Amino acid sequence: MTHHRGQDSTHHVERDDGYLDSMGAGMYFTRWWHWLPTERKALKLARGRVLDAGCGAGRHAIHLQRKGMDVTGLDNSALAVKVCRERGLRKAALMPLSAVGRFGKGSFDTVIMMCNNFGLFGSPAGAGRLLRTLHRITSPGARILAASNDVYRTSDPCHLGYHRRNRKRGRMSGQLKLRVRFRDTASPWFDYLMVSRAEMVRLLRDTGWRAERFIGGRGPSYVAVITKAAGA
Repeated sequence: MTHHRGQDSTHHVERDDGYLDSMGAGMYFTRWWHWLPTERKALKLARGRVLDAGCGAGRHAIHLQRKGMDVTGLDNSALAVKVCRERGLRKAALMPLSAVGRFGKGSFDTVIMMCNNFGLFGSPAGAGRLLRTLHRITSPGARILAASNDVYRTSDPCHLGYHRRNRKRGRMSGQLKLRVRFRDTASPWFDYLMVSRAEMVRLLRDTGWRAERFIGGRGPSYVAVITKAAGA
């Protein structure tokens, strides 16, 4: 909302080991030509009725709406939903992903989870549960376009140490505990899951979904094209 009002929007993402990452909210308002190539390629595959899970300021949802698609943005931030509506998104739901089962059977043809939003599943158990829910509320030929980040493609000792700490605690290497800080305000702590391509394939087992292919180069960021498994 601060960036939407034209004010300084620098905020910090804090990991539970004290690691801080600072960024401006302007990235959530960028237009098509400023997006990552993986995002542009992935969004071309969206079709039909679209659910944007973790829509933020609505850049992806609004782009698809302009292309004539029926798009519903979903976010658990009241301010994010307000910004989406002010920017012209016709359907914006204030709802955590954990409540997505409120939508009826077969409500969507495409689910997009950009900006590493595969991470919204939070944990392996959460991924299994919510993927099965998404299977129920999507049409027979539906697909999920899910962005993630392969945490193993790093040599940073700070990140590698965090991975080791996670594994010792019985968590996945990329199972992060985060909160967002802005000025004197901080969000509650939340789990966020980043996975390699191989880990994603394993997490999709027995959920009714399969990874059809991956969009991305040699870097850690990629988008998975996930489709309903045959016979599911």
